[in-house]
Amino acid sequence: MPEKTSQIQRPSGAERWLHFLVPSASDVLFVTLLFGLSCGALGRLLLRDAGIGWHIRNGQQMLLTHTITHTDVFSSTMNGKTWYAWEWLYDLVFAGIHHAMGLNGVVFYSAAIIAATFVLTLHLGLRRGGNLPITLLVLILALASSAVHFLARPHVLSWLLTVVWFELLDSAASAPASEQKKHLLWLPGLMLLWVNVHGGFVLGFVLLAVYLVGGLIEYFSDRERRNEIAAWLKRLGGVSLLVAAASFANPYGYQLHLHVYRYLTDRFLMDRISEFLSPDFHGVAQQCFAVLVLITIVAVASARRKLSATHLLVLLVAVYGGFYATRSLPTSALLIVLIIAPVISESVAALGANADAAGWLRGIASWTDAFGGRMENLEKSLYGHFWLVLVFVLGLWACAHQGRIGSTQFINAYFDDKRFPVEAAEAIAARGIHGPIFSLDYWGGYLIYRLYPEAQVVADDRHDLYGDQFFRDFLKIVLVQPGWDETLDKLHVDWVLMPTDSPLANLLRLKGWQSVYEDKTEVLFRRVKPA
Repeated sequence: MPEKTSQIQRPSGAERWLHFLVPSASDVLFVTLLFGLSCGALGRLLLRDAGIGWHIRNGQQMLLTHTITHTDVFSSTMNGKTWYAWEWLYDLVFAGIHHAMGLNGVVFYSAAIIAATFVLTLHLGLRRGGNLPITLLVLILALASSAVHFLARPHVLSWLLTVVWFELLDSAASAPASEQKKHLLWLPGLMLLWVNVHGGFVLGFVLLAVYLVGGLIEYFSDRERRNEIAAWLKRLGGVSLLVAAASFANPYGYQLHLHVYRYLTDRFLMDRISEFLSPDFHGVAQQCFAVLVLITIVAVASARRKLSATHLLVLLVAVYGGFYATRSLPTSALLIVLIIAPVISESVAALGANADAAGWLRGIASWTDAFGGRMENLEKSLYGHFWLVLVFVLGLWACAHQGRIGSTQFINAYFDDKRFPVEAAEAIAARGIHGPIFSLDYWGGYLIYRLYPEAQVVADDRHDLYGDQFFRDFLKIVLVQPGWDETLDKLHVDWVLMPTDSPLANLLRLKGWQSVYEDKTEVLFRRVKPA
């Protein structure tokens, strides 16, 4: 009998070009986030926090001295004291970006990291069994939840590393025994990077602990798989030791771990630093996280199959973290999406095939499942990513040419003079004032960026460097509590920069301090009789 020839229809040249040029959903998401967070008026969104100022200057110092930072040079009160600059590698890289492209480059690359994080989450959610429309819906909620922390700061790298870390752990947990090491052995190398770019590396250990505890629960509850689970726990325990060893490969060794522990357990600082406080659910971003949590509860309760103990623990840790501290909202939301999107998709598919369900509900579920399947097939066929690459290259070109493409200004990143003392800093620089300058802690990063090395600040937002006792005295001055003037005198400062209508500014006027510069945002005082 003659052999049957394959009748597989290959796409024509025109179809291949179409698949190459048409943007996929992930391309659209990446381009939208990159463009929205770096171009036009929204380009200033990532500079709402001035902490990036001292990150850039610290990186520049390391480039100049060819040494990693160990002591502070920016503050008059902490000058020469030990500083655990745990984001030193981020500072180094972004100082180089700033040198080549200015603030435009810093904002553009930060936006690119954020965009890559959410696109990767979408891709992994689909690979884990998520329906495209459903995964996009919960991802948009996660995106909105994270908007409160869209800033040009090293924590955005922690978001990306958290997604990669979870995927490696979870794929190893579900892989055959022969393939588990292939996934797990990436973790020590990833920790080596994480511990040198951001203090969020602690979350990596939390997730390891969750998978160890989840494995133990499954070991005692599933007798048939005990040998398999025991082998998994042995591999995971061994890799955890390697990860712990890798975390000591930082410029400060074990001292960094002690420092982070003391910082995170300092109740005075944790109760007063805004990003460590619980979310205010009157905000839109916080409400989106609450909606995501409610969807999670419904999804788990109506899941077709029971979630593993490990996934339930990850969800509990994520929800608790999001409720405990505002800064945890992005990572919590991303972890929830990765687990819950496939669960919801599976439940919707099952509902569409359930003859006992109401006809209209079964119809909606069937349509959603079928539409999602078609969209996913289309997504896989659009492999060119032409527009993603084009927009990224054009963005780099713009950053290298003062934010312009031709005569059009696309990127124009700068610190907002309504939020930061931009004009006062210019006056300080023009008058040759060397300080030290007492100001608000969240203004300190901008002042370091604009004035260092000509002038030093008294305080900035490196709260772990200054410690709780310093900030007790600092808040006494800023809030003009009893004894504020004696505390200010002890700092031996002759220059104070405060918001124009602040209580401290009003009292300094009454005390006879001279107003050297004043506008609608800030006022600069000079002590008439030097301290």
